[in-house]
Amino acid sequence: MQHFANLLLKHIIQRGFFDDTSKRQCLQYLRALRTLQLNGFNTVFLGETDTPESLITEEKAAKEASLRWPVWTLVHAGSHQGWVPWRYTLQLRGDLPIHQQNGVFQELCDSLTASYGKCVIVMRDKTQPTHVGAKDGKEPETRTRLPVPPEIYMTSIECCPEVARANGHELLFVPSSYNYLYPMDVAWSFLKWFIINNRKDFALRSIERTHSYRCILFSDLIVKGIEKMTPNKWKIVIDRVKRWENYYLDTLS
Repeated sequence: MQHFANLLLKHIIQRGFFDDTSKRQCLQYLRALRTLQLNGFNTVFLGETDTPESLITEEKAAKEASLRWPVWTLVHAGSHQGWVPWRYTLQLRGDLPIHQQNGVFQELCDSLTASYGKCVIVMRDKTQPTHVGAKDGKEPETRTRLPVPPEIYMTSIECCPEVARANGHELLFVPSSYNYLYPMDVAWSFLKWFIINNRKDFALRSIERTHSYRCILFSDLIVKGIEKMTPNKWKIVIDRVKRWENYYLDTLS
């Protein structure tokens, strides 16, 4: 059984091996992250997830109709201590243009400064191309600072490295080929499984003589789902990420 488990783990690890560019990006990211951590920066992972209303209401529709369902975007962040002490944002996708959302990232930075001090904020950049190289095709001169674009856009907010640095933080993004190093996906899975399994407990049904309707306590459902990702679960997930980080640092160096 142990032999089978080792073979399975070897297969999973090898899936993370791509071309030299992605390996170089991963190693550069990890070295930058480790340097910041050694300099006293606390690691915080920032992410977002989309939740269509059909997932909340449990209503089934044809594929074409489902594309018209309103979609809610949740933005939050977590660390080895659990969810960060910041009031997450929850809004309808497209409800407010990104350029008007600059204050959200500033609000997060202020909260992190007050609670943790200086932080390295790690996120996934959906607009960043696979390779971010130096000018003239040369390797970056430093091995501890990962190049980042002037702005990193999420679906709902804009995250600016300069804003982060102005508040004593640094901003890094996880190489797209190494999702194992980004624990937010696990947190979102916990949340959505909670929604699927408990949405009926947050529904109120009213039956009148002429019509009936059902109300879902959406805010309460989200709050309880977030709480289910406890600090202990966060620690387990973060420890798993650290093991992956150590593995890649050992094998890619």
